Amino acid sequence: MCGGGAPSAPVVTPAPEEQDAGVVAARDAERLRRRQAASNTILTGAQGVTAPAPTVGKTLLGQ
Repeated sequence: MCGGGAPSAPVVTPAPEEQDAGVVAARDAERLRRRQAASNTILTGAQGVTAPAPTVGKTLLGQ
C-alpha cells in the first residue's frame, strides 16, 4: 500500500572534452598571476613577526 516505486535514474552528464593548449596555458598563467598577487599581500613569513612588539612602559594619565 506504499506505492512509492523505484526512483528514476539520474541523467548522465557527458564527459568533458579536450581543451585547446592555448586555453589551458592562459588559464594556468592567470592562476599563477593571481597566486603571485596574493602572496605580495602577506607581510609575514611562516614564523610570524619575529621583532619585539613596540610597547612602552606604564604611564600615569596626564604625565
